[in-house]
Amino acid sequence: MRILIIEDEQELNNSIVTYLEQEGYSCDAAYDFKDASLKVADLPYTCVLVDLNLPHGNGLDIIRLLKENTPETGIIIISAKNALDDRITGLEIGADDYLTKPFHLSELNARLKSVIRRRNFNGQKSVKAGALEVFPDSAEAQVNGKKLTLTKKEYDLLLYFLSNRNRVLTKDSIAEHLWGDHVEALDSLDFVYTHIKNLRRKIMDAGGEDHIQTVYGLGYKFAAE
Repeated sequence: MRILIIEDEQELNNSIVTYLEQEGYSCDAAYDFKDASLKVADLPYTCVLVDLNLPHGNGLDIIRLLKENTPETGIIIISAKNALDDRITGLEIGADDYLTKPFHLSELNARLKSVIRRRNFNGQKSVKAGALEVFPDSAEAQVNGKKLTLTKKEYDLLLYFLSNRNRVLTKDSIAEHLWGDHVEALDSLDFVYTHIKNLRRKIMDAGGEDHIQTVYGLGYKFAAE
């Protein structure tokens, strides 16, 4: 799951990124309005943490951009104590939750998990597709009760498919989700095929069904009810 942290206090931003990456998330950071606007326009994010007081702009306008372009993205406001009116406005225009600074990183993580469960998995703690079951909170997957050994990229890919089941995902969108800011530095997107092939093999070796369909000329689809 890819998270964008929009916070102009560099030390706080860095501490959030470090903590969330230790918890298994893939993170990008933005420190001002312009950088944040470019990132939310270019890359798909599972959830965005947004400070309301940003250099060169207002975080409320970032929320409006997200609701207009990628309404499926979760949004958590992180704001100062004196920003009550802005927090209320943020919730009214579509943010999912807010935290008042300073906050404990463990509470941020708990709220992040809650928003992702509600938005991506109907509030459920596990996601099932036939014999396959995934537990987002613990970043584990199993087939018929047998734990799968997946790399972080394979797990992120599986969760991305499950969050977008029965939707065609282009190779570009998969690459952007897995690599974020670093995708432009890649020579090719062949690694997407390699990760999909390995993920398929591990699920099928464990007795699971191959839900990943190749949609020729378009991309891939995880087909399951």
